[in-house]
Amino acid sequence: MKPIQILVEKNVPCEMRDGVILYADIYRPNEEGAFPVLLTRLPYSKDLPHYSHRYLDTNRLVENGFVVIIQDVRGRFQSEGEFQSFRQEANDGYDTVEWAAALPFSTGKVGMFGMSYYGYTQLMAATKKPQHLAAIFPAMTLNDQRNGASYRNGVYQPGFTETWTLESIAPDLLMRKYNNPKERADLLRNLADQLNKLDELYYFAPINQWPPLKEFKVAEFFFEELEHPIEDEDYWKESSIVDKYADLQIPAYHLGGWYDCFIGPTLTNYIEMTKAGQNQKLIVGPWGHGFFASVQGECSFGVHASGDWINLEGNITDLHIRWFNHWLKGIDTGLEEEAPVKIFVMGINEWRDEGEWPLARTQYTPFYLHSMGNANTKNGDGSLSVTEPGNEETDTFIYDPKNPVPTKGGSTLFAGPLTMGPFDQREIEERDDVLVYSTEPLTEAVEVTGPVKVKLWSSTDAQDTDFTAKLVDTAPDGKAIILTEGIVNAKYRNGFYPEKELTGEVEEYEIDLWATSNVFLPGHRITLEISSSSFPHYIPNPNTGKSLIQNNEMVEAKQTIFHSEKYPSHLILPIIPVKE
Repeated sequence: MKPIQILVEKNVPCEMRDGVILYADIYRPNEEGAFPVLLTRLPYSKDLPHYSHRYLDTNRLVENGFVVIIQDVRGRFQSEGEFQSFRQEANDGYDTVEWAAALPFSTGKVGMFGMSYYGYTQLMAATKKPQHLAAIFPAMTLNDQRNGASYRNGVYQPGFTETWTLESIAPDLLMRKYNNPKERADLLRNLADQLNKLDELYYFAPINQWPPLKEFKVAEFFFEELEHPIEDEDYWKESSIVDKYADLQIPAYHLGGWYDCFIGPTLTNYIEMTKAGQNQKLIVGPWGHGFFASVQGECSFGVHASGDWINLEGNITDLHIRWFNHWLKGIDTGLEEEAPVKIFVMGINEWRDEGEWPLARTQYTPFYLHSMGNANTKNGDGSLSVTEPGNEETDTFIYDPKNPVPTKGGSTLFAGPLTMGPFDQREIEERDDVLVYSTEPLTEAVEVTGPVKVKLWSSTDAQDTDFTAKLVDTAPDGKAIILTEGIVNAKYRNGFYPEKELTGEVEEYEIDLWATSNVFLPGHRITLEISSSSFPHYIPNPNTGKSLIQNNEMVEAKQTIFHSEKYPSHLILPIIPVKE
């Protein structure tokens, strides 16, 4: 096969409907003819290979007969305009797709690719139904900022929002705002100093006065979002797709990771877009956000788990080539005959094809909480079983928002890949404000694949508070690996609209732990941790009925967990029966 030369055009202008110019780099085959276009739109600079190409070999995309266009979104790096997180991407995405389709070397068919923010630029553009957008490949992305980005189940996520804004967004905004070279240099040095002490800055409250961004006077959208409570539908719907799934009737290949901060929304996107139309595919590996290595956290899943060598059959770039060859070139790549879902099952560390998500053969099984009233710490008497509880003692703990339970791994996104993934929770389980419930050692393997929830009956002496839940695989040697976790805010326990303040009553809470796929091996225990904080993943609830977004007053709360015939708190696991 003759090698293909690649032509590169830098800073090609694209005019939006309001006259703002966005700039893109174009990579195309140095050959006569027209080619389908693969477009990505990102806020992290088209000139930085780590971000603009990320987990894909874009040279291979061009060598396989595609034009690749990488564009800085509005208000970022080379592009004009003011950056507003997510809010301008639907119209700008539509305009860019139609521009790309009309380029002289384009066949008129456009696909989009990218992860995280530039996974979402695809979905936002698709809601506007551009005529020439033929297929997308959204990876590790969201569906609503209130569902895993700025918030989760009513709880603000400072680890995500503060880190992302200061580290990924603020530097370019400083460069755009301040023209004096010395002033720029001083500000960037100051910003680096702030990043070096992020662990300390996470504790600052109220967040609407967060010092680094207040001092630099950039990223006003950060503070604007804090002014809008999650029930302000008019504000948040502008950057949401959850009410627009019916408009997303476009072939999409969804890529996720069990330890990705957007695994919940990624799975929901697949489910809802499958309802809206056919031609959806899903792959989920044992990965953290943008981190596709075979080693995640403190676990190695084997070379075949790597995004560079999925099941020893190919890599993520190969998936893109096959997908876009099918939809943009009409080449039969065998996709129609393949199972729509491919998942990595941890524990046994194997890839498996499935016909749907969630799996049709799932047996949703309640595992009930038990104790004699002393489930605090891993050395307590908490237990977990399929036996319904009788009249058992309650468990209590004191939640002090000034001393929150630290985040250790899980589906996080802050301070780099070493803070996400499967980490040992034993030191967390030594805390008196963590209740630990475990099964007896298993006599046979138990597969848990699918959505995980906790039904929790509890009371508090606070006006408002949070409850957390964490699913853990505890090995015979005591190593306790986090699989998935979740949180619920009492005020927003039933959705985006606030409930009345608590007055000591017993309330039922549903804690959504999103999903996982793991085989608990013989000798292992299924463990559930219950607490009220995980910081800095989630902002500590001050227990005052107010938020640390606007206030800094904090008080302790006494939390009571019920597990009785009347209040049967339980973990709901998606058990996959063993095939005969």
